[in-house]
Amino acid sequence: LFFQILGAVILGFGIWILADKTSFIAVLQMSSPSLKTGAYILIGVGALTMLMGFLGCLGAVNEIRCLLGLYFTCLMVILITQVAAGLVIYFQKERLKEELSSIVGSLIENYDPANDDKRNLQDTWDYVQRQIACCGWTGAKDWEDNEILINKSMTEYPCSCSNSSKDLEVDSGFCNLDDPVNSTATYADWPVHEQGCMDGVENWLKDNLGVILGVCTGVAVIELLGMILSISLCKNIHSEDYTKVPKS
Repeated sequence: LFFQILGAVILGFGIWILADKTSFIAVLQMSSPSLKTGAYILIGVGALTMLMGFLGCLGAVNEIRCLLGLYFTCLMVILITQVAAGLVIYFQKERLKEELSSIVGSLIENYDPANDDKRNLQDTWDYVQRQIACCGWTGAKDWEDNEILINKSMTEYPCSCSNSSKDLEVDSGFCNLDDPVNSTATYADWPVHEQGCMDGVENWLKDNLGVILGVCTGVAVIELLGMILSISLCKNIHSEDYTKVPKS
């Protein structure tokens, strides 16, 4: 039963990644095909886990050794896959960070409120900046590469970055500086958050690292217990000795 619930959770998480349009995950999902592939993998693993839980229950109730063996094998494959995925993420974290920087940098550079084709992606990034209270990926300076702001001599700034109370009702697009000192300005003149979104995301991960590791460890321990119980039950199931059946 647990693995059926776990499978439903994994399946739902994969579907959420594909359907989500209002968080940082959506920015990655729209910009990187690798995340979409990961979401489909999660959906497949979730469906397999639900099927595996059903087979395990069926094998235990009816004492079917082949189903219990299949249950054990699937658990082992999933556990090995989880460990491998964790190692890949750990050893490739710098590469992943570079990929994220490239994705977000391109988004900021080409951000255009008048571009309806990228409206969903841009609205999502605005949402991220408002929720995390950040600006740009490494900082507000990233927005100096935006073509529209360059043409406006930096006398405008992204509204979703604003730390000013007057911009609270404006959640997207660009806002005008009230009193620019000159006809040109820099990001230092903008009333925006100083923290970059990369630091905000990293801080969130650090704050929730204990919970994430706890959940992953708990799932791994339960999977190990399931493997031990299934193989023990499989060994205790004795095949019928048909040699003792009277011949007709």
